[in-house]
Amino acid sequence: MLAIGIDPGTATTGYGLVREEANGDLKVVDYGVVLTAPELEMSERLLRLFTELKHILVLHRPDCGAVEKLFFQKNVRTALSVGQARGVALLALAEAGITVFEYTPLEVKQAVTGYGGAEKRQVQQMVATLLGLATAPQPDDAADALAIAICHLNNARLRSLSEGR
Repeated sequence: MLAIGIDPGTATTGYGLVREEANGDLKVVDYGVVLTAPELEMSERLLRLFTELKHILVLHRPDCGAVEKLFFQKNVRTALSVGQARGVALLALAEAGITVFEYTPLEVKQAVTGYGGAEKRQVQQMVATLLGLATAPQPDDAADALAIAICHLNNARLRSLSEGR
């Protein structure tokens, strides 16, 4: 199964594609970020994000997608901006006919490190370990997206086991 994880943001959106092999091993397929220039109008930034995500989805044709849920933000402006980017990511996945799953940062940390209060550095190091990478993926947003994909694959495996597949 090939999963895409998306860590949404209007300035930087991370994406990571992880394949679960038949033997259960996880392999990184691709990862990176979509950047938008701050001087662009918000509508142009969101259009660029949508276009880039569509391209990635057509290129890799993932079986499923996982997007980080919006958690409480002290800065309302940031929360609105992330919410807009999340909407674009959800739209791109839906338009491609890809089933979408959503996970909180706590769920992602727990799935990757076994501890919901793990620090960002710990999550990134576990992502590298789980994917057999020599170093933690960069930039941070891409590492977070890979963690989201890993979280989903772990959850899908557990759901499959509990359903007796």
